[in-house]
Amino acid sequence: MIGGLFLYNHKGEVLISRIYRDDIGRNACDAFRVNVIHARQHVRSPVTNIARTSFFHTKRGNIWLCAVTKQNVNAVMVFEFLMKMIEVMQSYFGKINEENIKNNFVLIYELLDEVLDFGYPQKTDTGILKTFITQQGIKTQTKEETTQITSQVTGQIGWRREGIKYRRNELFLDVLESVNLLMSPQGQVLSAHVAGRVVMKSFLSGMPECKFGMNDKLVLDKGNKPTDDLSKNSSGKPSIAIDDCTFHQCVKLSKFESERSISFIPADGEFELMRYRTTKDISLPFRVIPLVRDIARSKMEVKVVLKSNFKPTLLAQKIEIRIPTPLNTSGVQVLCMKGKAKYKASENAIVWKMKRMAGMKESQISAEIELLPTAEKKKWSRPPISMNFEVPFAPSGLKVRYLKVFEPKLNYNDHDVIKWVRYIGKSGLYETRC
Repeated sequence: MIGGLFLYNHKGEVLISRIYRDDIGRNACDAFRVNVIHARQHVRSPVTNIARTSFFHTKRGNIWLCAVTKQNVNAVMVFEFLMKMIEVMQSYFGKINEENIKNNFVLIYELLDEVLDFGYPQKTDTGILKTFITQQGIKTQTKEETTQITSQVTGQIGWRREGIKYRRNELFLDVLESVNLLMSPQGQVLSAHVAGRVVMKSFLSGMPECKFGMNDKLVLDKGNKPTDDLSKNSSGKPSIAIDDCTFHQCVKLSKFESERSISFIPADGEFELMRYRTTKDISLPFRVIPLVRDIARSKMEVKVVLKSNFKPTLLAQKIEIRIPTPLNTSGVQVLCMKGKAKYKASENAIVWKMKRMAGMKESQISAEIELLPTAEKKKWSRPPISMNFEVPFAPSGLKVRYLKVFEPKLNYNDHDVIKWVRYIGKSGLYETRC
């Protein structure tokens, strides 16, 4: 695994060095300094091989972090460890710079002893590390505290400590989706997918167990009872087909595979419960209809119609449409029905902005573009029209069917928990070809 870890400043001076295996010598730090930090050519690859030694490096500000090994290791795991190490250091002393590293070098060595054992990554969770490593060093623990730390390090619930208490038990659930679309000028969908995240903020006492359900096709095929639904109408909604999903470590995967139910003991505070992707039956919030025609050799006309395809009771916000213009544009006259439009010469685009737009509405913009004569015979490639927006629903059609909380030890149940569910759909790469 990892043979050694080095931290350099921008000059190539070693600030922290830790050797874990005998096959890595001190001269390895000089080889990285000469061939990477002081290299005349810009080093693009994050992995450099020098004399049968692999150097995995990343940079934060003016600090280089480098993991060295002579073995054939999993590169992704090494970079994941480096990212975790950066997170741990940031949580302890904030910004990673030369001064902070010099001021906290004793703490960093303590952390390196804990997170790596003979080159193998061990405990990288900040919450666990902070229970027994402080700025001053390791705290003397009582027997009870030592038992609690041991259970967190070796047990199954390392993401949550015991004894959490709140005056009011609340649970916030955000369904955040990003819609990606490429549409032809004729309105044919060339590619479309939704990348979604379920983000949870949990302020619950004790060690509660939660159950989360959504209108996934596979879940509904299992025959879940409609009494679990948050609302009566949600059970009648069409189901969605999720292509792939990943979960937070708190989710019990065995139950999901057998029962298709998402059961978990939530982390305290904000965390990402799951990520998912879907490509079928996407409700596209907007349709952009472009019309571009050449009036003369030095003049062209652009007309764009924007249609909203969601419920009239909903309001889209932060709407921005970028209409590209040719490089030889000399002037633009813009006329829009709603919002504000402006030609930005530095970006070669007409930017049309609207604060909000209701569902099932239509708006349009027209522009007359003056062109400078050019010697080039090559036609303008017509880049696609891009769009940004935010809508208060999930374009994939995902609905939260139920969200239940069980806490057997403390005297509160599901009805005592205040729950909030919010849906936010945003534009990813939302483009229409001209």
